[in-house]
Amino acid sequence: MHSWLTIFGIILIIWPGCQEPSFEIKVPDYFPEMKIPEDNVPTTARVELGQRLFFDKSLSLDSSISCRSCHLPELAFTDGKAISPGIHGRMGNRNSPSILNAAYLDLINKDGGVRSLELQPLVPIEDENEMGIPIQKLVKRLEKDRHYQKMAMTAYGRNLDAYVITRSLASFVRTLISSDSPYDHFMQGDSTALSPGAQKGLELFRSERLNCTSCHSGFNLTNNQFENNGLYQVYEDPGRSLITLDSVDLGKFRVPSLRNIAITAPYMHDGSLQTLEEVLTHYQKAGQDPTTTQSDKLKSFILSEEEEKQLISFLQGLTDSIYLAEL
Repeated sequence: MHSWLTIFGIILIIWPGCQEPSFEIKVPDYFPEMKIPEDNVPTTARVELGQRLFFDKSLSLDSSISCRSCHLPELAFTDGKAISPGIHGRMGNRNSPSILNAAYLDLINKDGGVRSLELQPLVPIEDENEMGIPIQKLVKRLEKDRHYQKMAMTAYGRNLDAYVITRSLASFVRTLISSDSPYDHFMQGDSTALSPGAQKGLELFRSERLNCTSCHSGFNLTNNQFENNGLYQVYEDPGRSLITLDSVDLGKFRVPSLRNIAITAPYMHDGSLQTLEEVLTHYQKAGQDPTTTQSDKLKSFILSEEEEKQLISFLQGLTDSIYLAEL
């Protein structure tokens, strides 16, 4: 396995008055400043502890799955499945999202039900259909590991507990940055980074006819809003309304980043669309028979066969090849 410190381009710096080396997470100038809690500034020890926990199947009740089980680095931290299986073969409810650039999310999960990366690990750890173990039971299991105890003390100056587990996992996830795709190089002035067909696809993507950028814009190709994209007339999964308890939010889910979209199939909140071609077919028809909560940003359009190829070529240019390395 390659060193994460090398793969993700993290630079070690020493902060004045800090005993542990702190991380400066290297991101391009066109990325916004990352908000990091004062009580969880990334350090070498914190990231390394979070990385070890991320790959440890002991975090699940039956020791059958780890965080990595649903977030494979080679698939841009997704798992290639419509719905991810948890402990005892139980099935979850939603498609596993990529966690690349999750450091920039104000609200976590597809319904925005979690307000920080520091709290997010509790959801899969304690969910009976995912890792299924109460956090205090997990603490009692892991505190028997002397190496974990030593790492916890080095990282946070305290014994391993729920605080240490969740904070260190957040520190590791915060280092997972995607910013090295052909699209990024093209946007920084390399006119050869995207093929002529992909450049035509970018023009289509930005066109008023398709209106893609009304939802997929900015450095991370998402507006980070919650939208009903017209996938169903009636949603079995209430989406954002599960959190807000407001019927206006029925069927609304976070607009995902399109980064690495070519290697993160299947698509949609329930993994119901298998290919990019199916996604484009859906959006060409979207808006024709809207529900009351469907986004007003949707409007139907028609793509020629050549235009579809060009648009898919552009989407393939959003793949960050660093995550395709053998890990």
